[in-house]
Amino acid sequence: MKKIILSITFLFFFISVHADWLSFRGSNGNGSSDFKIPDTISLNGVKSWSTDLPGRGLSSPVVVDDSIFLTASSGPSQKVLHILAFNSENGRLRWERKFKATGRTVCHNKTSVAASTLASDGQVLIAQFSSNDVFCLDLSGNLKWVRGLAFDHPNIANGLGMSSSPVIAAGTAIIQAENDADSFSFGLDLGLGTTKWKKERPRGANWTSPITLGSQGRELVALQSKQGLIALEPETGQKLWSFDDGASTIPSSSWTEQGILLIPSNGMTALKLDTNMEDFKQIWADNKLKPGTGSPCSRDGKLYVINSANVLTCASVKNGEIKWRLRLQGPISGSPILTEKKLVVFSESGLGQVVKLDTEEPKVIQTIDLEDTILCTPAMTKDALVVRSDQKLWKLSH
Repeated sequence: MKKIILSITFLFFFISVHADWLSFRGSNGNGSSDFKIPDTISLNGVKSWSTDLPGRGLSSPVVVDDSIFLTASSGPSQKVLHILAFNSENGRLRWERKFKATGRTVCHNKTSVAASTLASDGQVLIAQFSSNDVFCLDLSGNLKWVRGLAFDHPNIANGLGMSSSPVIAAGTAIIQAENDADSFSFGLDLGLGTTKWKKERPRGANWTSPITLGSQGRELVALQSKQGLIALEPETGQKLWSFDDGASTIPSSSWTEQGILLIPSNGMTALKLDTNMEDFKQIWADNKLKPGTGSPCSRDGKLYVINSANVLTCASVKNGEIKWRLRLQGPISGSPILTEKKLVVFSESGLGQVVKLDTEEPKVIQTIDLEDTILCTPAMTKDALVVRSDQKLWKLSH
């Protein structure tokens, strides 16, 4: 197993916590935030609002400063791609950019071409669509570059649609475009959009998203597939090590503050990385912790996973010991998010459920029904939840 010496430890990753929500499942990519969910969230709260969207989407919102960014797709074949910016305080549209898809837009009726969540480093936005069009814009909506990956690789598509969300690490946008036919992952230069590296990947439809491991000063990127997971240098694509015991192609892995990597494999498998992330050992696996479609989230030494029967399970990150289970109302497609004391998840019918965690018997303490299809993962601001339904963007506060 190839080793690499890192200059700083992975623990610094959690010392500098973003004040924003910069990517799928938050700035740390594990669904956790130090923001506080209001004691009561309401459709009619003083800071609550909703606004209509110009098209469909499964992508989650991202938050940078006082702006909320989102993607959508519209038209009979969803060939119109939208990137939108809203004022976080009042929901007013700040700007909208529309593009025409250059690749295939065929997808299952349940999903859409705008299924991938944006990624930001606080300076630019990376938008990836199921058509394999990738856009880079600044926060004012100015286009910096665009890549139509289907021009060079017309077979990177599948009949159900693609939903992998990009991540940004070490000045590189990491793009997974993995399918039954041509299957690749790309590292694109964040400033120019040029290809830094391209890796052939296992052939097979894959809807998981890459995640970052480590700190902002020194990060690795992990790519998940049906064969398992590999860790790469984000700037070069150099493979450092791999876990080869298979993994899910829908829920993504989660990185924890304990330096433990949670992989949806054989239920759930935990890998303990050493201080320099130069090696790992498997510390436990438990098939009773198999997630449904949502990815696991973790915080304070505990992991939370929702299975296909809509049962929320809390377990120890250290040894996989199950602490408790709680049945929720489903079906649930999106991933849960959590703070120190609460967990929130939305059902496909639009029912938001808030679970109080800091009690002997965790329980649902509030529900809020948006009465619209929700298949995505919510985001958070400092004082509210932000969630997109099939037709609207909502900010839910007290």
